[in-house]
Amino acid sequence: MTAARLSTDRLHLTLMLILTFSTGVIDAVGYLGLDRVFTGNMTGNVVLLGMAVAGGNDLPVLRPALALVFFMVGALLAGRLLRKAPEGWSGRTSIAFGAVALGATAIAVVVGLVDVAADEILGSVVTSGLATVMGIQAATAKRLKVAEVTTVVVTSTITGLASDSRLAGGKGKFWGRRALAILLIGLGAVAGGFALLIDLWVGVAISAVLSAAVAVTGHVRYRRDRAASHDGELAEVSA
Repeated sequence: MTAARLSTDRLHLTLMLILTFSTGVIDAVGYLGLDRVFTGNMTGNVVLLGMAVAGGNDLPVLRPALALVFFMVGALLAGRLLRKAPEGWSGRTSIAFGAVALGATAIAVVVGLVDVAADEILGSVVTSGLATVMGIQAATAKRLKVAEVTTVVVTSTITGLASDSRLAGGKGKFWGRRALAILLIGLGAVAGGFALLIDLWVGVAISAVLSAAVAVTGHVRYRRDRAASHDGELAEVSA
């Protein structure tokens, strides 16, 4: 592996960790500001629905159920878009992450202009929209294959951190990125909670800005790597 390729891999890891932080922000906004619904962590919604069915008092049903459905819709759309894309970052990867940024921006604008928390239908539309963009993000990150960073859940990350640690007799592989992913999704939730002290739209806007930065940065590196590869091929032909 060349130094340039290693640098690109590290950049991709950094970008996925940024999106992990962004997920923490979005989930805090959804759970604390939009009737206890997770728009990134679908495991939480499944648990909420299970408890609600079992008779849990005042637990939401509609929004978590819709979030599950629309998260899958987002993942399906990303899967179709990326089906024929090459390994690693591609132009379609940039489109997918760009769609996440645009979707989050549109939702932030709506939330900023309308009191969605006071309207049951609008609130459900917003959480469903957020779940859709998070589904796109999760599926795109999965296709990018940055080891141990899914951007939306850290249960498997926590498991791997403990089970592969030296205390467990393992080699502690990927412990740094695992620990960072866990820390960042928690810090994102803290940031989302504080953002709600200002207004509901602020947390969504933070996520939109981070997603846009990831899409642009990743695309610039992709174009640079592709140009470098093309120049290398021309040099070989000339030689």
